Amino acid sequence: MTDPSPAVAAAIEGELRLLDPVVRASAEQLARMLHPGFREIGTSGRLWDRDTIITALTTPDPDAPRPGPLTASRMRGEELADDLVHLTFDTESRGLRSHRSSLWRLTASGWRLYFHQATPFIDDPFAEI
Repeated sequence: MTDPSPAVAAAIEGELRLLDPVVRASAEQLARMLHPGFREIGTSGRLWDRDTIITALTTPDPDAPRPGPLTASRMRGEELADDLVHLTFDTESRGLRSHRSSLWRLTASGWRLYFHQATPFIDDPFAEI
């Protein structure tokens, strides 16, 4: 297997940083990493925008369930254009497994997450493909 392009490597590095609980708890770090037009379709099917996801991740709510640490696997990427990378990978947290897809865009301030979608799965015979 060949090494990823610098663009794909930057997107993978950013995605792994976003899985770090310290980064996820910092509104400042999230604001630097999420594109102003960021949108996410979460595992519940809920649509999130940049402001609502930053608030949800960084505002302690003792009644809200908190996700556990996320473990990523099978991460791979493809450079779709000079300024656009598509990543796919799986995560596991507290027994919940999800297929994930992210679009990273190059901006004047660096690579930023533009779109993310997570789809939960239980047993997927095609997951190894």
